[in-house]
Formats: sequence, C-alpha cells, structure tokens
Amino acid sequence: MKILLVGEYSRLHNSLKEGLEALGHIAVIVGTGDDFKNYSTDYSIAAKLTEKYKPLLKLTRALKKITGIDLQRTEKGLRFYGLLPKLKGFDHIQLINSDAIETHPAFAKWLLKKLIKQNKTMSLLVCGDETPVIDYCISGRPRYSILTPYLKDKSLKSYYSYPLKYLQNNHRQLFKWVQANANCIITSDLDYQIPMRSMGYNTQLIPNPVNTSKISFIDLQIPNKVVIFLGINRLSYIKKGIVFFEDALQQIQQQYAEKVEIIVTENVPYAQYIEMYNRAHIVLDQVYAFDQGYNALEAMAKGKVVFTGAEDEFTDHYDLTERVAVNALPDAGAIAAELSYLIENPDEIIALGKRARAFIEKEHDYIKVANIYLQAWTQ
Repeated sequence: MKILLVGEYSRLHNSLKEGLEALGHIAVIVGTGDDFKNYSTDYSIAAKLTEKYKPLLKLTRALKKITGIDLQRTEKGLRFYGLLPKLKGFDHIQLINSDAIETHPAFAKWLLKKLIKQNKTMSLLVCGDETPVIDYCISGRPRYSILTPYLKDKSLKSYYSYPLKYLQNNHRQLFKWVQANANCIITSDLDYQIPMRSMGYNTQLIPNPVNTSKISFIDLQIPNKVVIFLGINRLSYIKKGIVFFEDALQQIQQQYAEKVEIIVTENVPYAQYIEMYNRAHIVLDQVYAFDQGYNALEAMAKGKVVFTGAEDEFTDHYDLTERVAVNALPDAGAIAAELSYLIENPDEIIALGKRARAFIEKEHDYIKVANIYLQAWTQ
C-alpha cells in the first residue's frame, strides 16, 4: 500500500511510517514539523515566510491581534495547496487531527475535498485535542483532564485558546465533515478513547507505535546521584500540570540536595530534548492524564522511570500487575513522596525501568502496531 500521513505532533507518524516501511509499504508524511519541535516530514507546509521573515512576522502578529486573521494558518494552507499535485495516487490517507493541515477550517475542508478526490480512503486519528474530546473534558465528567485548571479558574482562558478553538462552530463543522468522510476513527490511548466512546463515537484504540530498534534500552546505573529530568513546553505548561512537578522538585531539592541532580529544559527542539534527558533516571512528563503520551513512551522505551498518566483504567486495559510508570497525580506532595521513595530505593528505579522497556516492546512495537493500522484501514 501507499499511505499518506498528514500532520505530525509527537513523532507518532514517523514511527508509524517506519513500521509500514518495514512491512514493505510506502508512507509519506506531510506536515509543519510542529513549530520548535521540528519533527521530520517528507513535505513541509511550515509557515516559513510569516514565521521567520521579520517584516511579515510583525505584520502577521499585528493583523492577528487587531482582526483575528492568522496569516500563518493561511500560509500553511497555501503550501498544502501547492503540494496537491504530488499528493495523489495514495491507497489511504490518515489525518493526525481534523485540523491536521493547520489552516482555516473552511480552507481545510476545501483542501481535504481535493485531497480525497485524487486518492482512495481516509481515516482520522485522535491523539490530541479534538472536538468530542474537549466537549467531554469541559463537561467535568472525568476526574481530571487537561481542562481541569481552566474549569477551576476561568481567568486562564487565554492559555487554553488551542483546545477551546475546537468548540467553535467552524472547527466543530470541520470535525463533523472529516468524521463523515473517514472510513474509521482511531485513538492512540485512553485519554482519547474514553472521551470519544463516552461521546458516542465508534473508535478503535491502537497503541502508539514506538520504534524500539532505534531507541536503545539504557541499563540504569546509579553510582552517585539520581538524575531527574523535566522538559517544559510553555505552550502546554498549564495543561500538563507542570507546576506540580516544579513544586515537588523544590521539596526534593531541599530534602535530597546531595542525592539528586535536577535538569530542567524549556522549549528545545525534539532532537536536543532527547539528548538532554538521556542522562536521566527519572523523567517527569505530565499530570492530567490517564495514559501515556508519546514523549513518555519513548522515555519508557529507554528504560527511564516516567511520571505520567498511569491510572487504574490504564492498568486494567493492559492487565498489568506491576507498575511500568508512576501515576503522576495533580498533587505536589504525592509526587514528592513518590520521588522520595525512589531516591531512597534506587533498586526500584532500575527494576521499574526494565519493566517499562518490556511493556513498550510488548504493547507498542512499531511493526506490530503498523499491522494493526493496516487492518483498521482496510476493514
């Protein structure tokens, strides 16, 4: 098969591409690279002019502030339009999101109509913010979610412009159109499967693909200090509950100054981010989650102890009897207590890291997962 993967926010599509290619298929990625993360794509639709050409950048910012018109989204759509002659003859298209082209919803719908017309089937992957997911979260039904801080404090609305846009009528209509034209909807983990099913959608959960042939297991050694890593993305700082990690780290630094080394980074490209956390024994990922996102899975594949979503729903789904990650609650004291236990019991860090790698190999192998995708697309 020849597959077109539209959009890339976490390296999910890159790993899926590698799995598909290992099975003898052709896969092509078109996307923006997701800003500073700079993920690999075969065809880029990044807004190079309006993001990097200073006079245009100033105009873009001023126009957006005054009128709400986003020239960067316009440029992305135009770049996608220019690529349409090359994006034909595919057996299947997968959108990583209804907003995968990252342009204006009406323009996106027009472009997608053209894209579908010159190819065969299309699927929608829900692995991040999406209209039904945000509908579910804003209802307050889950114990907690990325919207919990906003629901508690509406003054945070400006920090939630990205997820809340999916509640706007134009984005809602785009999702409905994509859903109606997709032969299947796939979710990447329980943080999306639970909301989609709760909102009445028939979806299939396919675990994130992780290329363990490219990610080497690092046998943890703790000769002196326990190294703890926190990578901050300011755009998702509140949504991921980073403040709880920061507060917990302050407590740990005071209590175990001679036993720990703490590394904190902010808004660094993906390749640099990975290089910086390679030394870590413990990686702090996110709080408001039931399951693991892509960054957590890659760290687990390396044998790191990851503080992330690992709720009962997750352990039940995978029938786990031992921890493969630490469930990070929105409670700095609870996080500090978990960190303290691991610092005092370094053998558990090593054991947990080995279990994490084994879990990734069993449930997230990129070739095994690619096969499941192929089956879903051709049903």
